Amino acid sequence: MPIPASQPLPSSADSTSPALDGTVTDRLVEANERYADAFTDPGMDARPVLQVAVVACMDARLDLHAALGLELGDCHTIRNAGGVVTDDIIRSLTISQRALGTRSVVLIHHTGCGLLSLTEDFRHELAAEVGQRPTWAVEAFKDLDEDVRQSMQRVRTSPFLLHTDDVRGFVFDVTTGLLREIDPQG
Repeated sequence: MPIPASQPLPSSADSTSPALDGTVTDRLVEANERYADAFTDPGMDARPVLQVAVVACMDARLDLHAALGLELGDCHTIRNAGGVVTDDIIRSLTISQRALGTRSVVLIHHTGCGLLSLTEDFRHELAAEVGQRPTWAVEAFKDLDEDVRQSMQRVRTSPFLLHTDDVRGFVFDVTTGLLREIDPQG
């Protein structure tokens, strides 16, 4: 069921507050202080060791490093709502390739994605609510496989990207943890 632009998603914090003595951000800052106490500079370069950029949905259920067997420094991870290839994703991939040496692109959508239930009506409702039209598209979709194909095509045809021969797309199943590769031709 679509969620109107003015209605926030329910949160687990509604029933029990995760940060009793402050905000969630306060809790994150405190966790960072504990992390920094034990932190040792790994001496890594900003260039990904595996020369790969992974574009995926921002969904909190996707632990990409664990799911793909990646370690710190292995890849660039670029996330947005839906994992769709937008102009900003092309911007990030262009910088990733041209300035930081990546050569491969992995695109990951997932089952149960919130963009499957949204439409451009979300954007119109938001404009009516705030009095200003968003400059961005929702990029909602009804078919995961077709949207992965469209994202692969956007990467492969971008004039800004140097390396478009190793672009592969997948759907991650949030109930099994398995990737299913999408044939770019359908």
